[in-house]
Amino acid sequence: MTASTVTLARPADPITIAAVAVTVVAWASAFPAIRAGLAAFGPLELGALRFAIAAVPAAIFLLVARPPLPALKEVWRFATGGLVFVAIYTALLNYGELTVSAGAASFIINVSPIMPAGFAMIVLGERFSALAWAGTFLSFAGIGIIALGEGQGLSFDRGALLILGAAVCTATNTIVQKPLFARHKPLTVSAWNMVVGALCLSPALSSALSQASVASTEGLMAAIYLGIVPGLVAYASWAVALSRLPASRASNFLYCVPPVATLIGFLWLGEIPTSLGILGGALALGGVAIVNLRR
Repeated sequence: MTASTVTLARPADPITIAAVAVTVVAWASAFPAIRAGLAAFGPLELGALRFAIAAVPAAIFLLVARPPLPALKEVWRFATGGLVFVAIYTALLNYGELTVSAGAASFIINVSPIMPAGFAMIVLGERFSALAWAGTFLSFAGIGIIALGEGQGLSFDRGALLILGAAVCTATNTIVQKPLFARHKPLTVSAWNMVVGALCLSPALSSALSQASVASTEGLMAAIYLGIVPGLVAYASWAVALSRLPASRASNFLYCVPPVATLIGFLWLGEIPTSLGILGGALALGGVAIVNLRR
C-alpha cells in the first residue's frame, strides 16, 4: 500500500483530535494577534520577529534530536515549507491585515481547504466522496455567509487579494509537504519550516528589533505570542495532524477557524457577531462534521 492509503485507513485518535484542536484555536487567535502586533511593527518586521522567536527552540530541537537530514530529492519540499508556508504566507497575510479586519481575514484565508481537496485527488491520488464534497461546499457557503455578515460585506481590495494569496500558499504547501511524512516525523518537518522561514524573513529582523525597542507592551506581547502559539506550537500540531490524516480531510478542519476566530474576537476585542455570522459558523462546522463522518 502507498503512504496515502495507509493514512486514509487510520481512524482518528486522541493525538490526532488534540492536534487538530490546538491548530484551530491557535491559528484562529493569530488573526486578532496580528492586528494588535501591526500597531507596533511593520508587516515584514512582525513576521521576522515572530518566526525568529519560533526558530530558536526549533533549531535546538533539530540539534538535540538529530533527525535524518533531508534527501536531495526532498530538499525542495522542505524549502517550500519555509519559503511558501512561512515567509510568503506571513508577508501576504500581514500586509493584507493592514486593511482587512481580523475576522474578515480568517474568512478569506479559509477558502484554502477546498484547494487541497482537488490537489490531493490529482497529485496524491486521495479519494474524496460525493458526501465529502457536499460537506466541503456547505462549509464554503457558511464562510461566505459569515463574510456577508461583516456589516459592510467584503470588498475585495488589495488587502483581501493578498490574503487570498496566503490561502494559496497554505493549500500548495499541504500537497507539497504531505509526502515527507512517509520518512520524517511531523515535528522534524515543522522545525525545518520554522528555521528556513525565519532565515527567509531575516533581512527584516534588524528593523524589527529596532521597532521592538520602542513598541508598546501590547504590541510586543502580541509578537511574542504569535511566535510561540500560532507559530511554534500550531505549526507543529498542524504537521502532526497532516501526518495522520489525508491532506484533503486535514485541511477541511480549517473551516473551524472562522467561527473560533469570531468567538475570540468577541472575547478579546469586543466584536459582536451578527446573526449571519452565527448562521455561517453553524454551516461551516456542519460541513466539517459531514466531511469527517465515518465512511
